[in-house]
Order: sequence, then structure tokens, then C-alpha cells
Amino acid sequence: MDIRSNVLRQLKSRREGFSLEQPFYTDEDYFQLDMEMIYYRDWLFIGHDCELPKPGAYFTVQIGSYPVVIVRGRDNIIRAFHNSCRHRGSRVCTKEHGSSVRLVCPYHQWTYDLEGKLAFARHMGDDFDKTGFNLKPVHCEVVAGYVFICLANAAPDFQPVRDKIEPYVAPHRISESKVAFQSTIIEKGNWKLVWENNRECYHCAANHPELCRTYPEAPSVTGTDGGADDPEIAGHWARCEAAGLPSKFQISPDGQFRTARMPLIEDAESYTMSGKRAVQRQLSDDISISHIGAMLLFHYPTTWNHLLGDHAISFRVLPLSANETAVTTKWLVHKDAVEGVDYNLEELTHVWTETNDQDRRIVEENAFGIHSPAYEPGPYSALHEGGVMQFLEWYSNFMVNRLQGDQAKFSVVA
Repeated sequence: MDIRSNVLRQLKSRREGFSLEQPFYTDEDYFQLDMEMIYYRDWLFIGHDCELPKPGAYFTVQIGSYPVVIVRGRDNIIRAFHNSCRHRGSRVCTKEHGSSVRLVCPYHQWTYDLEGKLAFARHMGDDFDKTGFNLKPVHCEVVAGYVFICLANAAPDFQPVRDKIEPYVAPHRISESKVAFQSTIIEKGNWKLVWENNRECYHCAANHPELCRTYPEAPSVTGTDGGADDPEIAGHWARCEAAGLPSKFQISPDGQFRTARMPLIEDAESYTMSGKRAVQRQLSDDISISHIGAMLLFHYPTTWNHLLGDHAISFRVLPLSANETAVTTKWLVHKDAVEGVDYNLEELTHVWTETNDQDRRIVEENAFGIHSPAYEPGPYSALHEGGVMQFLEWYSNFMVNRLQGDQAKFSVVA
């Protein structure tokens, strides 16, 4: 039985409310299928438009086998391209971040303008037609300061994502922020384990003492119904929405992305050890009230986010192999906020730096145990791990639909 048929059979017969079978977390062939079916075909959060403040600014990213460069053009439009020279394939941009009036391949100096057009290719002969060798484009969309790309030849419709996310994120004016700090950690575990750990707080009390000073452990906060029946959460939504901040729990029909604005514990305003603001300069001048809690946004398979009154934190999940995942965290503050005056960097980053490292250890211990021959799928807590079950439901449905669609295509061709 080939790998696709085997995965399809296992997902269709999986026991609801239980973790996946071992190879979904450990096997390289299963991992490659994840990449082909999900990461190479769907919209991926990749960064923020504020990281490209002027024409010529760019950043690069590696998604599985694909190097990509994202650049702001002379017309201020942000575009993405395959970071592979049309001459002999060398990477054109080799730095993580940079700025240039043109994109010049370091190998033989083939030169592209900021819109990806080949402008110069030396010693190629008078009859060489440059128009056939522009950088290959990658689908790119920007919504409320968030940059998404899609590697597929034909991208899924992005409008449902825009419609759901923009009203919630726009008031925070991420486009007018800056990255105060960023870190990337490599977690030695499958990307699905990273997400499963994120989608519940069942583990928080025993593992996240810093985060639990301000972040509620209540299942309704991380669960799948948003806690509408919780009087505190409902009251928080009403207060924030009266101030013009969309807050109520919203989730896409397929469960891929959701938004909700959740209160922090008691009088806390920010993720600090004291619960007080980490940044004195408000993140957005559009937000007039304090104690707005955290606007929680996730979009499978690449990002979860916390947007507060004084700063925002974005997380990006990129698989490296069946057993390694890169998690990049960015702390965003108002573009005019001054380090040492408006905020102390250690105070700003402390809670989530510690939490990220604790989650890394959790994921790695989870992965270590799953490799045991004795491992078999175990039951989730219906009370505390509804978010995990929802993630696996999305993953299973997504993979089954893609695999069945591919089989249908193959059968037609055959």
C-alpha cells in the first residue's frame, strides 16, 4: 500500500478524541506528505509588513524545499518570489533581512528589479530575451499588517481569511509598529505536537508559572466555543465592542482560523510578572480603553498571536523535518516607542521567552515518548483539550479532502 493510501486509511479510521498513530509524529514520509498537502498548498503567515518599511526592504524564509524572498516594491506593494535565480538556480538574496535598490544574484550578477523583472544579465548575447526569465512569483497577501504567502500554482481564496481577521486585527495598527525583538527556537518535535501543545492549557499550571500570573487557565479561553456562557468573558466582549473593538469568538467553517478577545487575570493589562503594562507607549492610537485583554488569533498551520493594548506577539511555525520545528516569536511595539524609555526589553520579553522554552521542553519530552515502541494513541480530556481535538479534526479533514481530491484527479487522468 502506498503512503497516500495508508495515511488516508488511517485518518478515516482514527479514533475520535484520541491522539494520532505514531508515524504521524515520527515518520519522514508522513512528514513529506504533510508538506506537500498543507505547507506547499495553503496560505502561510510569514511576517509583518512593518518589517519592510521602505521600497527595497526584503526578508527571506525557507519553507521546506522552497527558499522565498518577500520584498517591498517601488510602488510600495509587497510581493513574494521564489528566491532562485533564473540563470542557474542560486539563491538571489542570502541574508535573512536586507535592503537594496535591486535584487542581484551573487553568483553571476543577474539583476532583478523590485518587481521581479530581469533587468540585466551580462554576456548572454544580443538575441537573449530577458522577458522570459523573471523571478517566479509566489502568491502574496497582506491583511492588517500580516503577510501571508502561498506556494501553490493556484492559491485558495484568501478573501474568507481577510474578512474574518481584518476587523479584529486592524484596530491594533500593526503596520505602524516595529519588531522590538525576535527569537527563533528549534523544537525537536513534529509540527503537530507544537500545535497540540499550544491548543490547550491543561499543562499550564504545572509548567508555566510566569504565564499563569496573567493568562487564564480556563478551558473556555483556549477551547472551541470562546466561553460565551462565561459571564466574565461575555462582559469583557461587551465592554470592548462598545469601544469599537470586535471581540466575540469567531471561527471559520472549516476550523482553520479563529479570533477572540479574552480577558487576562484580574487587573492584569499585559504579559509581565506584575501584570502591569510592559510598554508605556500604546500600541495603537485607535484603542481608547485600557484592560482590553489579549486578542487571540490562530491560523493553521503557521501562526498563533496575542495582541494587547501595549504590544503584540506573533508566533510562526515552520516544520524542518519530521522531528524538528522552528518557532519564531516577534514582539511588536509602536514604531515610536523607545527602548529604555517606553519599555524595558527584558521585561517585555521575559514571560514568553520563559514560556517558549518551557513549551520546547514539553514538546521534546512528548516527542521522545512517542518514539517508544510502546506508544499508542491516548485519550484527550474533553474538558481541557477540546482545542487539541479541534486541531486534529481540522488536520484530518484537511488531509482527507486533499488526498481524496488528488486521487480523483489521478483517476480521471488514468
